[in-house]
Amino acid sequence: MTPIRSLLFVPGNNPRMLGKALGLAPDAIVPDMEDGAPMGEKEQARAAVSSFLPTLIETGRRVIPRVNSTSSGLIGRDLEAAIAPGVFGVTVGKTASAGEVEAISEMIFKIELARGMERGSVALIPWIESALAVVNAYEICSASSRVIAVAFGAEDLANDMGIERTESGEEVAYARSAVCTAARAADVQALDTPYVRFRDENGLRRDCRAAKGLGFKGKFAIHPSQIEVINHAFSPSDAEVEAARRIVTAFDAAESVGKGAISLDGSMVDAPVVKRARGILDLASRMSGL
Repeated sequence: MTPIRSLLFVPGNNPRMLGKALGLAPDAIVPDMEDGAPMGEKEQARAAVSSFLPTLIETGRRVIPRVNSTSSGLIGRDLEAAIAPGVFGVTVGKTASAGEVEAISEMIFKIELARGMERGSVALIPWIESALAVVNAYEICSASSRVIAVAFGAEDLANDMGIERTESGEEVAYARSAVCTAARAADVQALDTPYVRFRDENGLRRDCRAAKGLGFKGKFAIHPSQIEVINHAFSPSDAEVEAARRIVTAFDAAESVGKGAISLDGSMVDAPVVKRARGILDLASRMSGL
């Protein structure tokens, strides 16, 4: 699956902002019924999201509503509002165990069945936002075939740990890396926590580079101004693509005469380097239509 680079949160209880999202270009639109909707407006959010789903789906963007956690007691009604033919998936806040993922998957299946949808057509993206969830990250990632990605939530994790969030992010570095590694081990995408200083474009770029360096494939946006920066950061650059082409061309030529490793620009090029280069070229090809 082509990685989802940018996922834009839109408050589910705000029809005006849901309407504005129609003209934006994230890879995924995330109508938010969890943290983006105050407790007193959950029902309003469900009604607004449900009514906007067909129009959002018509944009051709992936539509991935965020629903409340299983522990909230709200998830059943949220899923009823969030699932319809054409919805790419749902993302669930504060998921802590494989058992929760299995229970959510079963709830989704019952709605698919009731609405005549293909079983398994709705993807699932759990949020890993607590110490327990970090410890259980691999089990969460691999608990259901619906799970195509996991999201790392740094703000809630910091709250759970009783620590202060800082610009450097050092306090969540271990958890951030652990979630990304677990996702790779389970062969699902890792999606990074939002960058909350939405007016700081340079800070967002730095944060995206750090996330990409760990292996994250995309990032959530809390403001439309962040979309372009995120999309650019998680796409192969022209320089990366050109370097990958040179590596593959040189290695293929060497391999044709029986060489298994070569030197290029003063660096050794062997099978792992070539595999990464082919991956960059494949990713660039799949992203060319976005």
